[in-house]
Amino acid sequence: MTERARWQPGNHFTLLENGEAFFPAVFEAIAQARREVILETFILFEDKVGTALHRVLVEAAQRGVQVDLLIDGFGSPDLSPQFIGELTAAGVRIRVFDPQKPLLGIRANVLRRMHRKIVVIDGELAFIGGINYSADHLLDFGPEAKQDYSVRVRGPIVSDIHGFVRAAIHEPHGPRRWWFHRKPVAPPSQQPHAGNAHALFVTRDNNHHRDDIERLYRVAIRSAKKRVWIANAYFFPGYRLLRELRRAARRGVEVRLILQGTPDMPIVKFGAELLHDHLLRAGVKIYEYCQRPFHGKVALADDEWSTVGSSNLDPLSLALNLEANVVIRDADFNRQLAERLDKLVCESCREVAAEGDGKPTLWQVVRSFVVFHVLRRFPYWATWLPRHTPALVSASQATTPAEGAREHRTHGV
Repeated sequence: MTERARWQPGNHFTLLENGEAFFPAVFEAIAQARREVILETFILFEDKVGTALHRVLVEAAQRGVQVDLLIDGFGSPDLSPQFIGELTAAGVRIRVFDPQKPLLGIRANVLRRMHRKIVVIDGELAFIGGINYSADHLLDFGPEAKQDYSVRVRGPIVSDIHGFVRAAIHEPHGPRRWWFHRKPVAPPSQQPHAGNAHALFVTRDNNHHRDDIERLYRVAIRSAKKRVWIANAYFFPGYRLLRELRRAARRGVEVRLILQGTPDMPIVKFGAELLHDHLLRAGVKIYEYCQRPFHGKVALADDEWSTVGSSNLDPLSLALNLEANVVIRDADFNRQLAERLDKLVCESCREVAAEGDGKPTLWQVVRSFVVFHVLRRFPYWATWLPRHTPALVSASQATTPAEGAREHRTHGV
């Protein structure tokens, strides 16, 4: 969590499902912005969605709104000089997280990505979730259109999100501790109550908040008395989270997992299937969403607790990427999310059955042993991976992320 993360009362959340609900809401909010727009995204493509975002950002900047855009160098590598140039000419400040030039055609900046998806308008309205700015989040994209979720947020928690993204413009890796005094960013104004939801803004970075999101998941699962439903695109979590899921199912909690049945990457389904037998034998119910690729990162527990955000439950999100979720305590929102997920299960999922007669085979025992020891140790092994400090490059100094990286190395921007 952020240094001062705390539960904030008095918030209102609106669940936005897929690009059909999300994009119009975000574009309208930007069009109505009076002072400031801050937008972070992992993926920004130069397709019809990216072009629409480009247009509303340029128009906002031209009428005097301060617009800041933070994109990831791995997720958004191919924006044209014209696309970037028109934004910067209008006054949009664009920063690229960890831009690197491809090596033999391969992008090497796959690790420690800026995976957050956040928008804050005038410090009063926020959006947070898992939806990127690309046409594959719209149904008319076809069979590969993604199923995903975000939320529109009003209330005091927006001040916490606003303060974080303002600081991230300069330090996207998360807050650092300095041995000398560093002038802090001025705190944002506190927003008035807008509803009845208590909320917590929680982030993951590679400095001081490495397991905050996973820890809140484990606390919710451990405390659940009635149900735990997790809908997650990339499911290969650590040993401790799996253990809590098994324990919850064994004490009578209804544990549902909604995972990808038609994944955008086959290895995702293979990894999740390695865990099926172990979870099914404990009473966990597993459903595969088969209508099209599933990209959501949402969960609920009992009748109040919910979370929506950018974090998957896999090694990249739990041990490497920069992520952001909002945790919500609100019966109305919990019920709305439950209705959407139950509809998904009933209409578009198939339930995974246990193999054989319920007794594990020798192969299943060996496979589970290997998988669990890998899972148990992956957060430690992640510390062996390259630990360079990713650069944050101003796009005004370059026409492409790759050129920006070269400019950064030359001039130390």
